[in-house]
Amino acid sequence: MIDLRNKWTAAVICLLLVTMLLGSGVQDASAAAVEAAQPDVVSIVTLGDSITAGYEPGMNLSSQPYGYAERLLEQAWFHGKRATLGNYGILGLTTAGLRNYTAAIKDGTSITADSIQPGIADPRLDSFAAKAEQAKADIAAAKLIMITIGGNDVSSLLQQAKDMSDADLKARVQELLDAYTANATAALENIRAMNPNATIIIADQYQPVPQLYAGQSYAKLMGAAASFTQATDSLAANVTRADAPVLVAHAASRFAGQEGSLTHIISDSDFHPTQLGYETIAKVFSEMVWGDYRVPSTFLTPSASQRPMTIVVNSTELNTPNKPIVRSSQNFLALADVLKAMGASGKWDNKTASATIVYGDRTVVITIGSKTIQVNGQKIAIDNPAFLQKTGKEVKTYLPLAALATGLGFDVEYSAQLRTAFINP
Repeated sequence: MIDLRNKWTAAVICLLLVTMLLGSGVQDASAAAVEAAQPDVVSIVTLGDSITAGYEPGMNLSSQPYGYAERLLEQAWFHGKRATLGNYGILGLTTAGLRNYTAAIKDGTSITADSIQPGIADPRLDSFAAKAEQAKADIAAAKLIMITIGGNDVSSLLQQAKDMSDADLKARVQELLDAYTANATAALENIRAMNPNATIIIADQYQPVPQLYAGQSYAKLMGAAASFTQATDSLAANVTRADAPVLVAHAASRFAGQEGSLTHIISDSDFHPTQLGYETIAKVFSEMVWGDYRVPSTFLTPSASQRPMTIVVNSTELNTPNKPIVRSSQNFLALADVLKAMGASGKWDNKTASATIVYGDRTVVITIGSKTIQVNGQKIAIDNPAFLQKTGKEVKTYLPLAALATGLGFDVEYSAQLRTAFINP
């Protein structure tokens, strides 16, 4: 598991040492600097090909991908992190294209199909060109950079392997892997020029054809995939540093023997991952970064009906008999559950029908039926007011979760796929 706190901890320690050496004159300023730097945000950037883009057969420009990148963002939230995602996956990109694309971002040169990869057909390329400055800023600020690349370099082998002798196949694989290593190394150097310290994780390449379809070629294809993994391992070993690791996400082994369910190869003759395949790739990345891969408890058992809403607060799933209530697409929680989940203190005032919640240096007052809340005495408009809900013989005070969490300075995110709201300090 990668400890993302190391660089932040080192910075704080350095600042404290400076304070001790220079005396109390800088104490207030240094304390303010530490406070201003909080909360920490895990900035994630994903680079590479259509697997990074989250492509599946039938998608168009209006489709919203839900691939490994989007799942990694959810995993950051699930593990109690504020996080952002910049996804720069380009359909059809090869390692040569990644080398050229990262060089153009680094150098600020023009990004066109001809300059990046002649013949590339991603209709979104103009938008990537327009976002070049943002891509550079995202890469420079990233703590995690994830890459899938190489499938388009070796995809020709899927058809050619069956007609090649073992010797010819071995020579061709080596030729492709030599080019892969050279191009990927150059791309990593471009990335390192923009961000010397981020953790970079590059995936190996899964083999998508099931044995039933590949027949005698299956062993050849699996051998080529194993060679790809070895090349990726060697590449990472040559460029990794203790303070700036380059690691390998071994996704290929998870696909072996499961190609039919993890790719669209049977249903669509397409080697891209299914939703289960993208989850599998995300699991490999997440386990490397956070040690596990999480889903809401409601997803652990099959369900034919719509799953209930889940609330996760600071990496812990809220488990209470007072179920969240959804009104006008907003989540509401019982007052007692809010206090417990957020580690806040509070009180209820019968006279004013209001709840006062205190967390750190923030005080939020929420009044039943009011379309404003008070944050440190300042009124802020909200969409939906708090209300009273009768549960059995009890009357519970239900508070608008997003408005309350934002008022207390928490980060609030929502995953429609997981039907989960994430609240993180």
